[in-house]
Amino acid sequence: MDGTILVVDDEAKIRTTLRGVLSDEGFHVLDTDEGAKVPELVATRRPHLVILDIWMPQVNGIELLEQLKAQEPELPVIVISGHGTIETAVRATKLGATDFIEKPFSLDALLRSVYRAMGKEPQSNGVEEESGPPAAVTVTAPASPRVRARTIKRSVVIQGQGLHSGIRTGVILQPLPPASGIVFSTLSAEVAIPATIAYVHSTGYATSLCHNGVVAKTVEHFLSALHGYGITNLLVRMQGEIPILDGSAVEFCQLLESAGIAEQHETIEELRIDRPYSVGEPSTGKFLRIEPCDRLEIHYTLIYPEPVGRQEYHYIHHGAESYRTEIAPARTFGFVKEIHALEQMGLANGGRLHNCILIGEQGVINPPLRFADELVRHKVLDLLGDLYLLGRPLRGKVTACRTGHADNIALVRAVCDGVGLQPAGY
Repeated sequence: MDGTILVVDDEAKIRTTLRGVLSDEGFHVLDTDEGAKVPELVATRRPHLVILDIWMPQVNGIELLEQLKAQEPELPVIVISGHGTIETAVRATKLGATDFIEKPFSLDALLRSVYRAMGKEPQSNGVEEESGPPAAVTVTAPASPRVRARTIKRSVVIQGQGLHSGIRTGVILQPLPPASGIVFSTLSAEVAIPATIAYVHSTGYATSLCHNGVVAKTVEHFLSALHGYGITNLLVRMQGEIPILDGSAVEFCQLLESAGIAEQHETIEELRIDRPYSVGEPSTGKFLRIEPCDRLEIHYTLIYPEPVGRQEYHYIHHGAESYRTEIAPARTFGFVKEIHALEQMGLANGGRLHNCILIGEQGVINPPLRFADELVRHKVLDLLGDLYLLGRPLRGKVTACRTGHADNIALVRAVCDGVGLQPAGY
């Protein structure tokens, strides 16, 4: 394979290992432990890719990255770090790094990043094959309509605070090739968590996924935005919890739009509901049902004691525009009387007046609302996120009353069982 790669690292062992592995792949490899020489090497040797350690004793790797991108804006740079944090990863990505990989890293993960940066993306899910099965699903139900697969055009990042952990967190979104699915991953790309029902870990106040001891918490708002925009292939690099941002999905929509939506040549089969599936009983006043329909519709009825009362909303999905306008702005909400219990459970540590509608005995404490029926619209937002754990676009009519994440996941499992849809590891 043609191409020159410059490896910049102060550890001789790493330089030797990478030189051997990359040479075996057919690349011409240059290496140095002197960061000050890198701009000159780039100018004279014209590498096609730089692999840059940002923690070196005599140079600030972040400043060197910034210098390289100013010198050669189109030069791909993969950043590696032995002290990886989401803040460092976000900063490197914002400065133009093609990828960020945390040490210790596997050579397979690094090679996939190299191929991606060199424009020779292998047909994989962008993560360790040994760490879990692929995100693809097998459908044995009758054939349904097919739609174009979608990813994003370029990598983007966003930072914020975890709703339940309270810690500073963030995500890096990267394009993936067809048939990859939505995959959550650590910064080192060592563990893959496909966004399917097989990996649901918990549904208490949020939906969380888990694989090989690694957890992706509070994924529902983000998955809801991906569902709304029809994104089917995406790598989501993160640490622990998806940021809550303003409590809605608006900023995720803006992030996807800033990345650009890329339609792929592959098509993906929509899941068309073949018969009714339900959780709970209408006679109890709490139930969730999905039935055949030629489009995706959701009718949700929310019922709480006063001062909230009853709210209903009927949503018909017409693509990104309807989602962005009607559903995405609706924020999560909570009750003052539940705060102490949540704190005792170690939850809602990141809840603030700017990212959560807080309701007291007299009503909303932190107005104004974005919609008069914002609470029920947020329930629709959550439901769209949980339904995307089916792993594909959906056609069906959903009717819900007083349900939450556990009910949503139970319905997804019932549909998977009923239509013969087998997510990886299910």
